[in-house]
Amino acid sequence: MASMVFERSLPDPRVVAASLDGSRLAPFWLDDLGTPASFPRHSGTASVDLAIVGAGYTGLWTALQAKERDPSLRVMVLEGKTVGWAASGRNGGFCEATLTHGEANGQNRFADELEQLDRLGAENLDEIEATVARLGLDCQFERTGSLAVAVEDYQVAELRDAHDGVDEIFFDADQMRGQVNSPTYLGGLWSRRDTAMVHPARLAAELARACVEAGVQIVEHSPVRAIDSELPNGPVTLTVDGGFVNADRVALATNAFPSLLKRYRLHTVPVYDHVLMTEPLSAAQLASIGWEGRQGVADLANQFHYYRLTADNRILWGGYDAVYHYGGRIRSEYEDRPQTFRTLANHFFTTFPQLEGVRFSHRWAGVIDTSSRFCAFFGLARQGRVAYAAGFTGLGVAATRFAANVMLDKLSGEQTERTQLRMVREMPLPFPPEPATYAAVQATRWALDRADHNAGRRNTLLKTLDAVGLGFDS
Repeated sequence: MASMVFERSLPDPRVVAASLDGSRLAPFWLDDLGTPASFPRHSGTASVDLAIVGAGYTGLWTALQAKERDPSLRVMVLEGKTVGWAASGRNGGFCEATLTHGEANGQNRFADELEQLDRLGAENLDEIEATVARLGLDCQFERTGSLAVAVEDYQVAELRDAHDGVDEIFFDADQMRGQVNSPTYLGGLWSRRDTAMVHPARLAAELARACVEAGVQIVEHSPVRAIDSELPNGPVTLTVDGGFVNADRVALATNAFPSLLKRYRLHTVPVYDHVLMTEPLSAAQLASIGWEGRQGVADLANQFHYYRLTADNRILWGGYDAVYHYGGRIRSEYEDRPQTFRTLANHFFTTFPQLEGVRFSHRWAGVIDTSSRFCAFFGLARQGRVAYAAGFTGLGVAATRFAANVMLDKLSGEQTERTQLRMVREMPLPFPPEPATYAAVQATRWALDRADHNAGRRNTLLKTLDAVGLGFDS
């Protein structure tokens, strides 16, 4: 098997060890947020028009847009811990227009409506930008676009073929290194309008602020333990630590965490993604890279890296490993994985050898709600009184707003362009129960690694999974 650039050009192990020494095991974004607003615990029994379970992006967008549709609604958001503490406060801050986890996945699964999905995704991103401006959301929103970079010869042709000279701009190796200076780059594609950069934790905190100003009630440290809807036309009752909530309608926005609807618990698996954040770069260090466009960057491997600059010129560096733990367990001790952080640091200094001596201030991990089709799915339950959306598979910063609108459409019984989409009407295949899921995930990871070492060629296992619509991705 061929070696990859990250194996052919290894940094000094002492450089890697020194870079990680003293790094803090905590999400930088949440640290950088300072002291966020806090909300009370739920107690007693409450009655509302709409109850939303989960105060990440999906839940907060649902609450905000529900109040914008009908300001008279009584809306409550119930959060088991604190606003934005999970994926919404830990992701890379890539706010991407795609609703289908990229063009290739969309073409493979929804070719008949991909043009429509692309348009709706672009409109959704434009509406997010407009909302940020209208409500003054202080979330460091930058409409930079994104760069896809080729670091192996076989990846260049795909990027060259996507060039249209308007929104998709191809760079050869020299041109790409003029954009962002890395000796690993063999080419690149700048998608000029498809991506914005945001501060993830600030976006969650500012959405919560906007929700409260619109009249939404938010409760924290109030996990929902059960959902009950005995009477066909009666309220849905949520059993909460501290009491009960009776709601005419419920939106479930729990994503990677086990669904309150048991029959959908196999439709996602929690996959751990790991991230490093550097200290702020000096002016000289930043000049050695260039990166004046401040685009988000990702390479084209199955096991890919994503990276971007922060407002204070740190580099966030994440991806590559996608780790599933037996039984789909979510535990805080899984967040510190030294071998993964060393691998990420190795790859960082292969990409940017001129930054030798830079240290990482933070290291952390977060759980991705992976679905077998790599993008969100939607549905109704309990005689149309409970809506759900999950399975964003790592590209949910923008898509959660679209999902919130889908859930609100469904709960109101509206027939809209969104609800008519095949992507919205159809469910992905569930993952098999254990021990089959663990074995399948490990076999798929091995096959993806083999493909990355074999010019991207997919073996029989991957081709079979492609054919039946099952997948595993970071």
